[in-house]
Amino acid sequence: MNLWFRLIRILLSGLFAPHVAWDAPTQVHFRVWPTDLDINLHMTNSRYLALMDLGRTNLLLQSGLWKFIRREKLAPVIAGSLVRFRRPINLFDRITLTTQVIGWDAKWMFIEHRLERRGELACQAIVKGVFVGKAGSVAPSVIAKGLGQEAASPPLPAWIAGWLAAEYAASRERKEI
Repeated sequence: MNLWFRLIRILLSGLFAPHVAWDAPTQVHFRVWPTDLDINLHMTNSRYLALMDLGRTNLLLQSGLWKFIRREKLAPVIAGSLVRFRRPINLFDRITLTTQVIGWDAKWMFIEHRLERRGELACQAIVKGVFVGKAGSVAPSVIAKGLGQEAASPPLPAWIAGWLAAEYAASRERKEI
């Protein structure tokens, strides 16, 4: 239930938040509640991903991307993620989630999420997403142009090419079995 309250808070605050570029970092602050915990009494792995969904929602609202994708009848879809858990997040901890588009290629947009508590990185994730319309996926450069932003991506980290190559190789192997 607390995710619904958090979502309502994100939606309401997004209406009044200052506009930012779609690749600018946005932040959301949360507190860890008992319903966020797992059997080990720290935040459960699935909650990290749920909070990251809220971070992307906040980014969509603050950047104006939400209006654009609604007008164009697009759906944002996450197709993969890499998550690194570094430190536990415990009951009643205050956490800050920073969400930022770090770049894109011809099809995929890459978004970084950083969860920090007491100024220390607790979790970092990169998600790979795409915008899908009736005719299929829409290139991130088209989205950028539609927002009046720079259509060229900042340079992507080299390891992202390795991630995409590993996914491609794994999908080919599974088809051959």
